[in-house]
Amino acid sequence: MCLTLYLEMKLKRFLLIAVILLACSQYISAKVILPPIISDNMVLQQQSTVRLWGNSTASATVTIKPSWCGRTFKTKADAETGKWEARIPTPKAGGPFEITFSDGEKTTINNILIGEVWFASGQSNMEMTMTGYGVKILGVDETLATAKASRPIRICKIADQSSITVMDSVGADWMENTPDAIEKTSAVAYFFADALQKVLGVPVGIITASRGSSSIQSWMTRELLEEKFPEVDLGSVKGEHPVVNELQDPCMLYNGMVAPIIPFTFKGILWYQGETNREHPEQYIRLQKEYVAMMRRLFKAPDAPFYFVQIAPWSYFDPTNYQNGYFNEGQQKSVDVIPNSGMVATCDIGSYVTIHPAHKREVGQRLALLALQKDYGFSHINAESPTVKSVAFDGDKASIIFDTEKLMTGIVSDEITGFELAGDDKVFHPAAAELDKANPSKVIIFSKDVSQPKAVRYCFRNWCKGNLYSIYGIPVAPFRTDDWDVMY
Repeated sequence: MCLTLYLEMKLKRFLLIAVILLACSQYISAKVILPPIISDNMVLQQQSTVRLWGNSTASATVTIKPSWCGRTFKTKADAETGKWEARIPTPKAGGPFEITFSDGEKTTINNILIGEVWFASGQSNMEMTMTGYGVKILGVDETLATAKASRPIRICKIADQSSITVMDSVGADWMENTPDAIEKTSAVAYFFADALQKVLGVPVGIITASRGSSSIQSWMTRELLEEKFPEVDLGSVKGEHPVVNELQDPCMLYNGMVAPIIPFTFKGILWYQGETNREHPEQYIRLQKEYVAMMRRLFKAPDAPFYFVQIAPWSYFDPTNYQNGYFNEGQQKSVDVIPNSGMVATCDIGSYVTIHPAHKREVGQRLALLALQKDYGFSHINAESPTVKSVAFDGDKASIIFDTEKLMTGIVSDEITGFELAGDDKVFHPAAAELDKANPSKVIIFSKDVSQPKAVRYCFRNWCKGNLYSIYGIPVAPFRTDDWDVMY
């Protein structure tokens, strides 16, 4: 009996020592694990409190030491999962810096810049890289030829990933401003970063997460769609039926490409999407409004600016159809219902032969002008499209006054294109237009086929080519003065 008790005590002591040694060895060998988006070459938003997160030993204390200040920050890993999150203040733009994380073993990330960070998302026209989709991006040769790694632009491409469940991790690679990196990135996003960096003179980071043919529903959470959009079929993410389309089924891209990078801190959101949703303009207004509110809430950025691009003209296999016009109109209405938002018009730079026009530099630069005006204090420019202030009909002519100080036509031709007129029969005919010499904000429209005009439309069909601009070179967006086809 005594021998048995003695052996039991020896065994318990041995097991206790083994547990202690195992725990100590885990602590000694512990190493902080960071998500791929928190890595070498990244850009952090300047003069803000950024969020950093990762995994470590359960209940461990994680220390974080950024080289831009003398402080060491501490946070505690979750007792069950080992997950941790910290909030770190950032200085004015500058760098390069490094950050050292420690949980028994040090992990250091290097070559970090502090500057302006933007998140760019959408479908194929945002995803379209500098190599193009069968068309050559205008301005690409000069951009690649002058690219230098020393220029403080950093590019982070979120890896393509779809999922019916929310993912914890996704591939992300921060790249320096080299020709190889630029070739692989979104042309719209890069030209935005290029313009912003030139003007502000600070580092700019651009994070891209885009997939061609994706619907806006695929970028939204299951909880939001369940609550606000009962008409959306959530069967695939509920496991009720197989995935029909990984790019268009609800939540698939949010789960795979957005959820894993929450809560990375950025300045604002760029969005170029809509071609897949163009047949439902009324629903899209509601979807886009809720998408923006969702993103601001999840990334804890309630005032983050949201700048989006109108889908460009294309034939859509029926060039005279008005579907594009209705959708463009819906996008314009979105500006009124989404706080701190802005829209880029593209009715002057579409393509009849492809849904992926080559003028991505203009789109990126127009987005940058919105940001410069609204977020960075450049009040001497007006980056917003002129809108209709008043319309009048007098005999065989219509006249429209825009809310801009002066209008101008494109440099290629003085002939204004894109206008149509209709009378009481509601049949629209091509119309000529001219600028009023007495009022630089006024356009006079007329057509030999319409003797008593009652309505005006501008660039409202699937395929159109507008060339009316503000004095700042910002195109007038598609519009109509009638409400004969009720879409909202």
